[in-house]
Amino acid sequence: MNARDIILDSIRARPRRNAPEPPVYKAPAVNDAVAVFSQRAKIAIADVQILERSEDVPRVVAELLRARNMAARLHLPVQSELGDFAWQPAVDIDYTPPGPDDAALALAAAGIAETGTLVYASTVDSPASWHFRPGFEIAVLYASDIVAHLEDVLVQVKAAGAMPSTLNLVTGPSRTADIEQTLELGAHGPKELAILIVRD
Repeated sequence: MNARDIILDSIRARPRRNAPEPPVYKAPAVNDAVAVFSQRAKIAIADVQILERSEDVPRVVAELLRARNMAARLHLPVQSELGDFAWQPAVDIDYTPPGPDDAALALAAAGIAETGTLVYASTVDSPASWHFRPGFEIAVLYASDIVAHLEDVLVQVKAAGAMPSTLNLVTGPSRTADIEQTLELGAHGPKELAILIVRD
């Protein structure tokens, strides 16, 4: 008998004790989803503004572009309901895919308060790649679509029926610290992210 056999026999000879079952996971309570989402998103270096009316979106978008010295041009997904806003004369709308020097606007399907995360479900008119292309992304998120936890989003997606081909979870602008542990923004997507939370 070699040392390996001795060790294994010793393990097998030990009396077995059933480990106690772990407690059932209980997600932490979220009292004010909008406030928690806003706080967590700001920690992730997102510019967050809370608007009382959806009619204010064009004005605030124009101010965001002006503050960054960007052209008053905004890329929107084809057939986006956001195209129905009164954009003129403040902002020109472009329905072509954005590039790395462009600003783009998209409607988030949901927000996760626990982590300040935006949820985008891909569609034919708004593919998953849309959120990786622009240098500056602006998200419109309705307060009523903010849920407490990721599990709540998954429940909603399952209840809706068909699963989208891609479900993008976006927390702050794109970043990496792979090279010498130096934080770089815009590594795999937008360098800047602004979130407009609309209460109505």
